[in-house]
Parts: sequence; structure tokens; C-alpha cells
Amino acid sequence: MSGHSKWETTKRQKAVVDAKRGALFTKIGNQIAIAARKGTDPAMNPSLAMVIEKAKHANMPNANIERAIARAADKASADLIEETYEAYGPGGIGIIIEVATDNKNRTMPEVRNTLTKNGGRMADPGSVMFQFERKGVIFVSNEVAEGEEFDADMVMMTALDAGAEDVKEEADGMEIVTDAADLMKVREKLIQAGIQVASAELKYLANNTVELDGGDLEKAEKLLDAIDDMDDVVAVHTNLG
Repeated sequence: MSGHSKWETTKRQKAVVDAKRGALFTKIGNQIAIAARKGTDPAMNPSLAMVIEKAKHANMPNANIERAIARAADKASADLIEETYEAYGPGGIGIIIEVATDNKNRTMPEVRNTLTKNGGRMADPGSVMFQFERKGVIFVSNEVAEGEEFDADMVMMTALDAGAEDVKEEADGMEIVTDAADLMKVREKLIQAGIQVASAELKYLANNTVELDGGDLEKAEKLLDAIDDMDDVVAVHTNLG
């Protein structure tokens, strides 16, 4: 499986120091509120624990995390709807857009308008999805305390022994790909081995990537950024290489 995207890597790096931190926290807060519907104790709710890891990696204050968990009992949280849209972008790239919204009649037109203004268009359900697979993706940052050394080989062996499908070394750490059903098991094995997991979540990974350059690449990245900046969008997946 391919699925590696330079845009995804850049987005992850930007998330930690994002100038639009308030918008980022709103997105993660919605994810926490949705995950907390299945239980507010992260020790008993692995889905919630994974989103909390993501929040902490983005330097989201504990008070914000606690407020988002508390929203699970609120009507506002109960009204949040998870929707998935499919789209095409410049150069024919495929895009999958996950949203959490309290009003899909508002969100869908906003997504459609953002696509249209930036050279993309909505796609029929299923016309893009078949190009992707739902996978677990774990990211381990190579940032360690002063005087310590990041052990990439240990991370790789631990992940593979736990059942990971693939491990990719990147400039800022290691990306571990698992079967969707094995995500929580592999995450737990890494934590038990003393490895700091920065994030663990389900993603749509492309079976094959589309390589663009020049103007098409710039347009595609501009579109993906515009979608990702939308308040109701919680995740964007693409087959852009």
C-alpha cells in the first residue's frame, strides 16, 4: 500500500505550532466529545485515549481536554453528526473529507463551495472511496529528552512484533501502519515498551498515490489547506503523493 503524502506530513508538523491554534483545538475538541460518548474514562475507552494523545501532542491545555470530555453529557455533543464526503481536486486527486457537525445542511454546502472555489468538486459516494483503505496509523515522534537517543530499530521491531503491517521512518519520527482492527493492540504494545506515542488514529490511506508538480501541485495543496481549515472538518485524506 502506498498512502504516504508529503502534504499529510507537512500538516502534522504544522499542527504543533499552528498559528490557528484555536481552530485546531476546536476540531480536536469535537473529536474528544464524540469519542467520550462511549465513556469518559480514557483507561476504559481506547478511542478517547487516542484522541487525548493527539490533543496533548498539539499542546492542547488539560482544561480544554477536560471541557471537551464533559461535553459528552451535553445535548450539543449529542447533536454532533459524523459525515464523510468524497471529492476530486486539481490533477484528478481523490479526497476524503471527514466532518463533525451539528448541521449538515450548513456543512455540506460550505464544503462544496470551498471545493468549487479552489478547483475541486464533490464526487458521488463510492467513486473515490474504493481507492483507499481504512487503516490504523500511529506516529512516534523522534523528539527525546536531552541526553537520550531515539532508537528507531527498537520502535520498528516492537511495532512489527505487535502486528503492524508497515513502518516508515520520516524526518520527524516514525509512522506505523496497522490493520484497522489492530490499531489499539499495537498502540498498547508500544506504550508498554516505554515508547511515547504522539498519535494513533484511523485514517484512509490511498492504495496508489497521484504525483503532481508545478501549478497543479500548488492548486492541490491550496485546496487541501482550505478544506482542512474549515471549522467542521476533522480529517482530510488524499492520494496526492
